[in-house]
Amino acid sequence: MRLPEPRGPLTDALCTDLSAGTLSPATAELAERTAAAATDPLTDDDLQLALAICYELHYRGFDGVDEDWEWDPDLLRLRAHLERAHTAALRGLVGDLAVTDEPVDRQLTALIAADDGPSLSSYMSRTGSLEQWREYLTLRSVYHLKEADPHTFAVPRLSGRTKAAMVEIQADEYGGGAPERMHSELFAGMMRDLDLDAGYGALWDDAPAAAFASVNTMSLFGLHRRWRGAALGHLACVEMTSSEPSRRYSAGLRRLGFRGATTVFYDEHVEADAVHEQIASVDMCGSLVAEEPELAADVLFGAACSLAMDGLAAAHLLGAWESGGSALRGRAPVAA
Repeated sequence: MRLPEPRGPLTDALCTDLSAGTLSPATAELAERTAAAATDPLTDDDLQLALAICYELHYRGFDGVDEDWEWDPDLLRLRAHLERAHTAALRGLVGDLAVTDEPVDRQLTALIAADDGPSLSSYMSRTGSLEQWREYLTLRSVYHLKEADPHTFAVPRLSGRTKAAMVEIQADEYGGGAPERMHSELFAGMMRDLDLDAGYGALWDDAPAAAFASVNTMSLFGLHRRWRGAALGHLACVEMTSSEPSRRYSAGLRRLGFRGATTVFYDEHVEADAVHEQIASVDMCGSLVAEEPELAADVLFGAACSLAMDGLAAAHLLGAWESGGSALRGRAPVAA
């Protein structure tokens, strides 16, 4: 995967330094200033792409960038400035969350029921055009081509029933040992059927900040032991909210003439996530909170962030389309 095109002074300096093999003090200072000055870090292209670049070093890395950068202490300090801005913005977005004495699975259910974000799946089912579908998949490709990986970072931070439950969920995400059934592979096949480049990271330059903000949130939670509760809450929310939307997404593709070979990604989620819901909320999150009650607030925070990031992406896409524009960077308006 090549380094993406810069989107501002910070990503320009960061990409230059990573390629050259030396992190400039000026780049670190620029990251601190960028984080402090960002009025909306979650939609700031330069900040979100810079954070995504830092995190990608823990995934597959970049062509021509030394692998030693992954744990470079100066780069980690630079990343920390961006993480603090990102985390503060998440807290501001989800607000204060009340933690009760009820079982955490019930609290998760109540949190999800109270969400009033826009339903992108309903729009795509009834109205989404082929070009809008291609834009939607471009945005989602930033995550789905690495599906399950950000959450999997949390596995070694767990134990007992909590760990076993998470591994059961993640094993299904990775196709149960069959590489062609991995959810990332099913998504790539769907992209190819819609004439999109399914190469890992190939569409980063087209994707908006909202795509990176979503994955950066998962990476933040998965890569920090301090956020293990949030990682599990985020994953549980994904599993608890994806079955019915996946059914609608599948219906939207079928409306456009695509069949099972294309819709299998969503069809798989209709079945798998219906099974995963109880495992995630009761066995995984319930066991974690039973072992570490102080993490209940983090579990709910992670779930709330999942809902908020879905809402952010939906608002970006629907807002662009309703105004007659494209939801991608540097693109012409798409046909409704």
